[in-house]
Amino acid sequence: MSQALERSEGCWAWVVLLASVVTQGLTLGFPTCIGIFFTELQREFQASNSETSWFPSILTAMLHAGGPLCSILVGRFGCRATMMLGGVLASLGMVAGSFCRTLGQLYLTAGFITGLGMCFSFQSSITVLRLYFTRWQVLANALASAGVSLGITLWPLLSRYLLEDLGWRGTFLIFGGVLLHCCVCGAVVRPVPASVTPEAREGLPSPSKRPSRGCPAACGRAIRRHLAFDVLRDNVGYRVYTLGVVWMILGFPLPHVFLVPYAIRHGMDEQKAALLISVIGFSNIFLRPMAGLVAGRREFAGHRKYLFSLAALLNGLTNLVCVASADFRVLVGYCLAYSVSMSGIGALLFQVLMDIVPMDRFSSALGLFTVLESISILISPPLAGLLLDTTNDFSYVFYMSSFFLISAALFMGGSFCVLGKKERQGPWAEAKGAVPEAAPEQGLAAEDMDSPEKRLRVEIMYVTSV
Repeated sequence: MSQALERSEGCWAWVVLLASVVTQGLTLGFPTCIGIFFTELQREFQASNSETSWFPSILTAMLHAGGPLCSILVGRFGCRATMMLGGVLASLGMVAGSFCRTLGQLYLTAGFITGLGMCFSFQSSITVLRLYFTRWQVLANALASAGVSLGITLWPLLSRYLLEDLGWRGTFLIFGGVLLHCCVCGAVVRPVPASVTPEAREGLPSPSKRPSRGCPAACGRAIRRHLAFDVLRDNVGYRVYTLGVVWMILGFPLPHVFLVPYAIRHGMDEQKAALLISVIGFSNIFLRPMAGLVAGRREFAGHRKYLFSLAALLNGLTNLVCVASADFRVLVGYCLAYSVSMSGIGALLFQVLMDIVPMDRFSSALGLFTVLESISILISPPLAGLLLDTTNDFSYVFYMSSFFLISAALFMGGSFCVLGKKERQGPWAEAKGAVPEAAPEQGLAAEDMDSPEKRLRVEIMYVTSV
């Protein structure tokens, strides 16, 4: 059956952009509402804080860790099929989760399967924008990122409303139907002719056409293509940044999971407690694009890694506000301050990675980066839940979050200062036209930016759940 081929940046491109906005709102915005169900799940399964925390951690970890597998599927079957497969998996996971009788079953269904399906849908929705947009790609990615903020705003409100009337099982069943809209979004993605957007297709993964010499050789090529262990070994800046972010993520997601239970524990109405997460999402609708525009300015190109460290430091310091008071007005102020630093982290997270890693290895470096990041996401909430079970005091959870964020910020900022000083003192850094591998952010600034291929590659934006 023949399929219609669409022109790049034609009228249908904006329909695809709308589908990407909806998909990212349905997927990346979803994990923030899990805190609404934390107390209900604890009561239903008679589980500890640590045991209950494994559910959101598995869901969010799979949302990031499935990136390399999604890349392979997109290269083999295309964005449309991968998006629709993701919608089916996410829906099946939530529907099956509504019938679970044990937490272990919930981990597998609503955690693992739903998280993997969401990963397939949202990463495909990002990739397809590179096919439909060339000239307006930065604008398209900025508009698509608004879907994440809309999801963070609306999912908690919908969750609270449905939970009161249907309970968590009925709510999960409804969520299964809502997530099927990812299939509808995938259905509107029509193929783009290869001759129209050759630059965009350079970034897409493609299966190797060389004859295979056996399974080990094929596995080795696949690992090198999607997981850049050689870059981790040779690039000092990438090692520092990856280690710092992995350490930072141990504290970053904790407020999304524990803020609502913390407010309810201190006597706050459940409606108001759910509203706190929506405040974060609504603020990010405006703050995230602004942060992206500021981070993309040329005068900040050499200082983005320091701005990222500053955003992580401020995020850690704002978490200490929760320890001081659980009053609703104080927590609303905390959510607004938290949104500022959160938008900075979200805007700079992958932009800094682009500055550190050569663009021809960025895709594989990103794959390894997200896999390592997902490990921290997986263990962070259960570790905080164990601390909460031991102390029975939410204050220690926010102390833990602040510790990881502040220490990671100081480590990255200090390490980048030392590396920058060594680069300035090195004789090779003074050579005219040199492009040092350890500081590719300088190399990018020195490259000829006149060709559309180079401009396209440097201006790629990545949408994340942070």
